[in-house]
Amino acid sequence: MRDLNQEFGEIDIYLFDQLLRKRITPRMRILDAGCGSGRNLVYLLREGYEVFGADADPRAVNTTRRLAASIAPTLPADNFRQEPVEAMSFPDAFADVVISSAVLHFASDDANFRAMLTGTWRVLKPGGLLFCRLASSIGIENQVQRIAGRRFHLPDGSDRYLVDAPLLLQLTAELGGHLVDPLKTTVVQDQRSMTTWVIRKD
Repeated sequence: MRDLNQEFGEIDIYLFDQLLRKRITPRMRILDAGCGSGRNLVYLLREGYEVFGADADPRAVNTTRRLAASIAPTLPADNFRQEPVEAMSFPDAFADVVISSAVLHFASDDANFRAMLTGTWRVLKPGGLLFCRLASSIGIENQVQRIAGRRFHLPDGSDRYLVDAPLLLQLTAELGGHLVDPLKTTVVQDQRSMTTWVIRKD
């Protein structure tokens, strides 16, 4: 029996859905903006994708480099860089697919959120796919407490920058993209809400 965890790691189920629908295919260049410890990269590394990543946390980047070295030892360590997503050193229009999984909701305020989003969008090629999963207020509007602006205290005890559907639709138009899927939101037992936002760069 195949070890699915070994093959796919702890990949986000909605990112896995994009693989199943063949929107992410071999020979595509993948950039994980805010890669953390590389949880979404195991399958891509194993299947020989050209994979890159960035994260502000040096420990996370070192973990991802070790992961990559164990699965795809010919991949240069410099593919994974310690830098914030708003100031990545990768060139414009660099990647066919950019992953932003549980990253943007750590923004400190509107300006920081915009900078993070713009930095992430900048490295995506025209025609490329942005897969974004982030915290939202959708479905838990009455359970969150505003701190300031779009920063909220959640029932799970965390503080997050929360988006909503009108903002995501507005940002899609502002960026010059279009929705590939309708917005999909999972509410976790009235504790937090995570929305999947998948857009193509026109």
